[in-house]
Amino acid sequence: MSGIVEDVSDANYKEFTDALAAVVAYGIASCEPCTQYDPILDETAAKFPQVKIGKAKMHVPGRCREIKKLHSFETYPTTHLFAKGKLLLTREGKLEAEELAALISDHLLK
Repeated sequence: MSGIVEDVSDANYKEFTDALAAVVAYGIASCEPCTQYDPILDETAAKFPQVKIGKAKMHVPGRCREIKKLHSFETYPTTHLFAKGKLLLTREGKLEAEELAALISDHLLK
């Protein structure tokens, strides 16, 4: 795996979430907590290179239409943890680095 935060869109969503371990953060450009979450995602991706970590930019026209049909979001950012295509966990709001690392360790690295 790469150890970087990948760009997630309709085009690669299924492949991305079908990975053994994946984290997707959904956000929009006008969201201050989303912007504050970016360095946390970068740090987490570097710490867990065996986990695919990606960001879905929900504000970009036409990029996440199918994702929006699959999930409804009341809060941005929202973070999903997936294992082999199965949604294991949803967390709303910006997570701190320690909390995200603990969730990954507890749910994805068993």
